[in-house]
Amino acid sequence: MGSHNTVKTSFKEQMLLAREDAIIQAVNRLLAEKGFDAMTVDQVAADVGIAKASLYKHFSSKEDLAAAAMVWVMRRAQALLMTLPPEAAPIDQLRAIVRWTVELKLAGEMPSLPSQNSSLRATLIANKDYMDGLMQVSDSLGAWIEAAQAQGNLNPKLPAIAVLYTLYARACDPVIEFLKMGQQHTDPEIVELVLSTCFDGLVAR
Repeated sequence: MGSHNTVKTSFKEQMLLAREDAIIQAVNRLLAEKGFDAMTVDQVAADVGIAKASLYKHFSSKEDLAAAAMVWVMRRAQALLMTLPPEAAPIDQLRAIVRWTVELKLAGEMPSLPSQNSSLRATLIANKDYMDGLMQVSDSLGAWIEAAQAQGNLNPKLPAIAVLYTLYARACDPVIEFLKMGQQHTDPEIVELVLSTCFDGLVAR
């Protein structure tokens, strides 16, 4: 009897985790499509097909929902870092990260969040998983940026932090949407265009 209850609890936990995953996926899509301000908890519940009351059993607020989506993306970024060949040139590591970011945005899976939203910012700063992930990713990118500058692949006169923010800005780059809306370029072409303007600039070479 006791073992039966253990299996039952385990199954219930698996179902709850599966539902949380579905909720986070829905939030991710809505954040990518509408942004934090326009997204509503009602839309998330409708997308997942559950009652709003059930949604609140998993996440207590709209900010918590958005933070969970950001943690999910941050974990994917951390996983990507682990797969990059350590022997690759720093500039190639950086290009691979930006390529992944643009591809995720084109796929509608990159949360679009307002940088000036204080309630969401406070929630993210208080989220250890998110902040730990952000620090790890930033440290890795920062080291690659400094190495690429030392090797002459990036402008050494630019502060490394300014380069880091420029790369991060690709996650909320409106140029990607504009090019996609124009329907003149395929997704792979858009990726190459963004990589070119990001790393090579606009000056004729």
